[in-house]
Amino acid sequence: MNIFSRLFKVSYLSTIRLIVLFYIIAVLFSMIWLNLPFFHDEGVNLTFIDLLFTSVSAISVTGLTVVSTVDTFNTAGSIALTVVLQFGGIGIMTLGTFIWIILGKRIGLRGRQLIQIDQNRTTLGGLVQLLLKILKIILLIELIGTIILSTYFLSYFDTWQEALLQGFFGAVSATTNAGFDITGASLIPFADDYFVQFVNIILLTLGAIGFPVLIELQDFIKGNYHGKNPKHSFSLFSKLTTVTFFALILAGWLLILILEHNSTFFADKSWHEKLFYSLFQSVTTRNGGLATMDVNEFTSPTLIMMCALMFIGASPSSVGGGIRTTTFAIMLLSIYNYAKGRTSIKVFGRELDNEDVIRSFIVITTAQMICVAAIIVLNFTEPFELLPIAFEVFSAFGTTGLSMGITADLSEIGKSVIIFLMFVGRIGIFSFIFIIRGRATKDRFHYPKERMIIG
Repeated sequence: MNIFSRLFKVSYLSTIRLIVLFYIIAVLFSMIWLNLPFFHDEGVNLTFIDLLFTSVSAISVTGLTVVSTVDTFNTAGSIALTVVLQFGGIGIMTLGTFIWIILGKRIGLRGRQLIQIDQNRTTLGGLVQLLLKILKIILLIELIGTIILSTYFLSYFDTWQEALLQGFFGAVSATTNAGFDITGASLIPFADDYFVQFVNIILLTLGAIGFPVLIELQDFIKGNYHGKNPKHSFSLFSKLTTVTFFALILAGWLLILILEHNSTFFADKSWHEKLFYSLFQSVTTRNGGLATMDVNEFTSPTLIMMCALMFIGASPSSVGGGIRTTTFAIMLLSIYNYAKGRTSIKVFGRELDNEDVIRSFIVITTAQMICVAAIIVLNFTEPFELLPIAFEVFSAFGTTGLSMGITADLSEIGKSVIIFLMFVGRIGIFSFIFIIRGRATKDRFHYPKERMIIG
């Protein structure tokens, strides 16, 4: 067996490398799927780089586009795109496991290890049931969202078929935090419709807050309804990620209100318009990518703040990217406790493991280096100012999808950089690190330790 056969033989691939390989295969299938001519409007001919960009953006549920979705895909193509968004948002292993079970196949140890890595779980127990719960919850959310939006859109569109298509695509795009739209202008046509915005805020939040949180919430509601588990306690993960998630939304909301209070765009807006514009943009920077206004209307301080929010991203085990909310929370807790002279980090009656603290700082540092390197490369190859480039980079890494309008005008090198960022943002920093990591080995000996001067 030659070296290439050994390299690509499944048994020789680590679990994480196999997950990455599955996502690469998903991108390739997405390219073939979305390039079928009967999914395109007449006269549309996608170049290889644009097709690759669109496929990676869909699989990573980012929403950055180099072509207009509404002018590229017909009705069948829009539905085809939602299929890709489902695979990207819910996860390759979740839908793959569901198909495997339908075919009557047994999920073996290797499959459970893949699920464990894909869903960031620490144990192998109950993984198949976990994925089935995730699938049921997400599909139920999308179904309810489709019914609500489609019914409401009857007053916006001429036919019920168009209202249904817009409602279905909008519900899937919002729940998966994909950021794609078939209105041609994101949610800007509904900038004055608070009901549409509120429904989208709920869908975006449910998609980005994390599957474990949704499952625990479902179990809690079921337990109370049936009179079981009256003393149900949420896990530390659910508590920490939920508090951090909503704290970031609140912080973003308030900061946009403060920073844009006297701006040109907000100057002639009523108090409730300012509240909704600020709230929606704060929520969508968590990972949504949908917009009710042109982000170019914001001032530089607000755009920089939004870059920070996109860099943090959504919760772990969700549809989102970025460094994730728990990583950010652990970093803040570490700094606070160290400043207080404490040697351990205690929160919500629990103590954090030191390995998780180290992992958090590795994720943050690696992500910063990748994003800074990307900004430097794009600043050299693209004819745009630094802020739009940085905004594009953080949007791609956070798989958010917001843009200051430079995506379609990027060079092939620029598009390639953004493709890389979207892919890394979707698979996660640790998966990226483990791609190039060698086999773990134990040290056979140690040198004498010596303290270093730090800071």
